[in-house]
Amino acid sequence: MGESTIDQLTIDPTCRIEFGPGRVEHLPELISSLGLHRAFVVTDRGLRAAGIVDRVLKALDAASVEHGVYDGVGANPSTGNVDEGAARARAFGPAAVVALGGGSVLDAAKGIALLFGNADAAAADADALWDALDGLPLIAIPTTSGTGAETNGFGVIEDTTACRKVYIGHPSVKPRIALLDPELTLGLPARITAATGIDALVHGIESLASRGANPVSVAYATQAVAMVGRWLPAAHRDGSDLEARGQLMLGAHLAGQALTISGLGLVHGIGHALTAHTGTPHGVALAAVLEEVLEFSAPAAQEAYEQTARALHLAPPADGDWSRAAIDAVREISGALDIKQPLRDLGVRPDLLRPIASGALADAVTRNTPRQPTEEQILDILDATL
Repeated sequence: MGESTIDQLTIDPTCRIEFGPGRVEHLPELISSLGLHRAFVVTDRGLRAAGIVDRVLKALDAASVEHGVYDGVGANPSTGNVDEGAARARAFGPAAVVALGGGSVLDAAKGIALLFGNADAAAADADALWDALDGLPLIAIPTTSGTGAETNGFGVIEDTTACRKVYIGHPSVKPRIALLDPELTLGLPARITAATGIDALVHGIESLASRGANPVSVAYATQAVAMVGRWLPAAHRDGSDLEARGQLMLGAHLAGQALTISGLGLVHGIGHALTAHTGTPHGVALAAVLEEVLEFSAPAAQEAYEQTARALHLAPPADGDWSRAAIDAVREISGALDIKQPLRDLGVRPDLLRPIASGALADAVTRNTPRQPTEEQILDILDATL
């Protein structure tokens, strides 16, 4: 018998999934299933104003679940947001952390849950917290469809002092339950649908092309690309289409499952650096460089791009160039969303190009990209999108 070429895998299921319209009404029993009877809700003021927070609190009140609320998370959450939320959580006491919001809220909530269990730590200590004591258990309720933050135990937050994105996380704050209720995304503005949805599409494509891909992540990513590619344009056109919202939400979750296993790539490496230096919303930053990075990576990602094209149900190209077909299809989806902007319109000045390129090269996700870039090659990509 010859030597086996089969890789060994260990896949840790990410979380319990509760999916469906109206599922948020079951939150009290989900908290109880964790052995807890109090909830600390982390959210933002926009969701408070939209009435979504009140809907969740009403469900908690109806079941007599004592709750506290921190609604100060910003659009690009900072170490300050996490420290402030952790102080509120410590004052409230032991509870299930309920993260209600988009990726920013979910990321901040993980940091808050972790700092609760590490009273002497601050968010700026993120790099040293991976071996910390356990944090509070977390239930994630995403209100956008894109980030996949409900599938993993780390968050990306901004260290405003160092002007860089940091990863704060720990196995204990990986959400125990992902509560996916598409009703909470009805009426989400088209521009936010586009920005979060393109993030999900990139998660799927980068997971397929990642150096860390394996058969399990590829299965998740392929289905994610198929679902997001089909339903994102429909949800963008009609924000009240519950079927489109539900299918997009589930597709985005599967993309999160994929990236948690495989890791991401250069689109996210550049996107993180762009956001850190300009404050550009994450999905908008990704869209600014998406096609250009796909072009750069194509020589090393032929199989992944063919998988992408087939997931998008493209006809076999007459010239056999699946990579070109996939990139053109992504460009068409992005164009329909009207999300791509030149970097100069996002506040990128010429003197920022080198720091952005340096930050992208140093970002942990860039190590997974199929074609490893130099800083000069990243500068070429930035120049092409300026």
